[in-house]
Amino acid sequence: MQDFRRLKVWKRSHKLTLELYRVTNSFPTNEQFGLTSQIRRASASIPANIAEGAGRVGNPEFARFLGIASGSASELEYHLILVHDLNFIDQTTYDSLNNELIQIRKMLRSLIARLRTNN
Repeated sequence: MQDFRRLKVWKRSHKLTLELYRVTNSFPTNEQFGLTSQIRRASASIPANIAEGAGRVGNPEFARFLGIASGSASELEYHLILVHDLNFIDQTTYDSLNNELIQIRKMLRSLIARLRTNN
């Protein structure tokens, strides 16, 4: 068991979630229970699963929760494409959010691999 707050991937994914909450505030009100909710849940799922996995006993359990976080990141990646194509966010915002998400996914993959080799 480790303190998830010390993990760089948790810090970055938490920061991304906060940014996505800010960005989705400007979405159309008719999307409040649609894309806004989906994006917020998918983004919050990433740091939440990192935190839950860090609280589990053993590397295999932690790696499993990191895999779930990675799946949420993939879901979020699609939602970002969709809101960009719907013109809810501009190209600059999309690029910034997507680039950060790509870095988080790389960090998750790296941490999963490390946990599996140290098992």
